[in-house]
Amino acid sequence: MDPDNDNQHDGGDAPAIFIIIGQTNRRKGGKMRPVHVMLAAPDEDTAVRLCLEALSSKGFAEADLDQIGLMDGAPNEEPHASAYQGALGGEVAVIAFD
Repeated sequence: MDPDNDNQHDGGDAPAIFIIIGQTNRRKGGKMRPVHVMLAAPDEDTAVRLCLEALSSKGFAEADLDQIGLMDGAPNEEPHASAYQGALGGEVAVIAFD
């Protein structure tokens, strides 16, 4: 993650892959669990909107998004490596920790 950027893509060949870190749960008022979301988006606002839409469609009732940043390359370890590849392909990859 590149924390020293303005979270806008420079328009290069590869799409901007954002990672959003937060907490979510499937029941309102339930115990919050960590979540990481990776997705391609042109800017931070779009990334947050797409993230929230994906979490809602996957049955999450609440989400607190704590941090957003641009990935500066593909991660080496799973499950993030697969999530990054999915994001490159246009998916919104949700990694929920139980």
